[in-house]
Amino acid sequence: MGGLLFGARLLSAQVTDPIQWSASVEPATASPGSRILLTFRAAIEEGWHLYSTTCPPGPIPTAISLAPSPVARAIKAHQPPPIKNPDPNFNNALLEVYDREAAFLIEVEIPADAPPGPAEITARARYQACSDKTCLRPRTKTASATLMIRPGAPSAALRIPDGYVAARLAQASPPSAPPAAASTPAQFGGAGNAGLGQFLLVAFGFGLAAVFTPCVFPMIPITMSFFLNRQGGSKKDALIQAGLFCLGIIVLFTLLGLVTTAALGPFGVVQLGSNRWVNGFIALVFFAFGLSLLGAFEITLPSGLLTRLDSASRQGGVLGTLLMGLTFALTSFACVGPFMGALLAASVQGDKILPVAGMSSFAAGLASPFFLLALFPSYLQRLPKAGGWLPRVKVVMGFILLAGVFKYLSNVDQVMQLGWLTRDRFLAAWIVLFALAGLYLLGLLRLEGIKPDQPLGVGRLLVAASLLIFAVSLIPGMNCGRLGEIDAYVPACPDGDARAAVGKAGLRWLKNDYRGAIERAKAEGKLVFVNFTGYACTNCHWMKANMFTRAAVEAALEGYILVELYTDGADAASAENQNLQEGKFKTVAIPHYAIIDPAENVLASFVGRTTNEAEFLAFLNAPRQQKAARR
Repeated sequence: MGGLLFGARLLSAQVTDPIQWSASVEPATASPGSRILLTFRAAIEEGWHLYSTTCPPGPIPTAISLAPSPVARAIKAHQPPPIKNPDPNFNNALLEVYDREAAFLIEVEIPADAPPGPAEITARARYQACSDKTCLRPRTKTASATLMIRPGAPSAALRIPDGYVAARLAQASPPSAPPAAASTPAQFGGAGNAGLGQFLLVAFGFGLAAVFTPCVFPMIPITMSFFLNRQGGSKKDALIQAGLFCLGIIVLFTLLGLVTTAALGPFGVVQLGSNRWVNGFIALVFFAFGLSLLGAFEITLPSGLLTRLDSASRQGGVLGTLLMGLTFALTSFACVGPFMGALLAASVQGDKILPVAGMSSFAAGLASPFFLLALFPSYLQRLPKAGGWLPRVKVVMGFILLAGVFKYLSNVDQVMQLGWLTRDRFLAAWIVLFALAGLYLLGLLRLEGIKPDQPLGVGRLLVAASLLIFAVSLIPGMNCGRLGEIDAYVPACPDGDARAAVGKAGLRWLKNDYRGAIERAKAEGKLVFVNFTGYACTNCHWMKANMFTRAAVEAALEGYILVELYTDGADAASAENQNLQEGKFKTVAIPHYAIIDPAENVLASFVGRTTNEAEFLAFLNAPRQQKAARR
């Protein structure tokens, strides 16, 4: 989950619309009952792009129409051939875009009873402009052209340039207010946008790690002998059988991801990341798996189900091999379940495709050794023998899962503002658990049901030392010492004042008091730095602990009135803050930083986490530089 690093998206509210629209008609004079061609041209600033009218789902496609008019009726529309480019704002999906310029053509019919004289024809566009960094909220703009209607005017054939394709023509409707919900910068590639690739890599790594668990590793030689020693089978047949076996594994775990997405709904995986019930359930699952791995009890699936699947898999053929992979995946559930739980818990914090993508990648990692060993069977002899090291892996996983329990319980505690699982208590639990894991590997801690350890080896000693060093490194954090990257995952230091908290960097923050911040800004003549944050938001904690404490960033923040508004709590203040963010800033993404003036005009906005100090400083300094430039 630490690999899920959310990137940032900088959006200056001072940027004027990068799309300028104009309209013209050809011919400029037409008779009643004839047709003309209206050119609706978009001039696009460098660095920005516009989406076609037929763009796939994701961004807001451009919608063009004619304003209602007694002298003009739109017949059909055409658009220039769009460029198909991967868009970093939408997880690098291949989208249809225009840059620099796009001229849309609308065929317009003049009614036979149109009165002579000049007539104004107005075209309307609803569109979204994006750069490679961010997207602006959708806008609606119009442009008009004057047509001279004259009976008997010569008609001309309409000329559509070569290469133009059909465009979608929106229904004409009266002008409307800007939409309440604006698109938000992408959260996978962070929020994000290396995020999806990084998440898939972590998921694949989890799958590889799951191979070395007691339920999976001993099965490798047995399973491979089934493929390689089948009577009358060639190496090609063995590879096909191994591929089908791996496909069975991938299908099962992908279906699990689909079920998760369906259960949560298309937006549930994003909205439930800070839900107290979801976090509590994840903590309960981790607790059960942790105790199971420590030997308290064994988690198994119904034996009847496994027996029926095993019998079906022995029938041979394509279906039999697929079912064998399915049976193997189910029987390994007790050991791979913790890895799956961690991935699904992480996917709750991200995009709706993460459960499916993550489980598919996890299954590919889990299945890949079987396929590779079928391709290179001689490497079977080089695998380490199953022995005392497998139970040790299982026990260490158990301690790590119990540490994960406290992470999700901490989310519940912070969202509900209970104050039970404070920073020092949280860290004390982690210190004990990681120290116990290290002591166990050293043979100084015995667990019932676990056989005595073999002599201490170099690898085991290094892992034990790493766990003990990590445990000791957490001790300064109990007195609010900085823990670097770990600070994002542990509760923050307690605030000295319920309304004005002093950060470790010496910055004073107003908490959940937007109106108070505006009043202070008016009194002191300063700008306001608004921090939309969350109690259970890992990236929010990281930014405050690791970005705001940097000397240059701290110096820049000191010039602002600072207010942090929590949006994921269970109290009325969080609901009010979320309504403010959604209504005024057109997003509910966190972390979200905005700079506003005392009149509540938004000067600049920054969404997401960034490790780039220069980028964040540019955002902090932009309003001051713009003010200086206007002087």
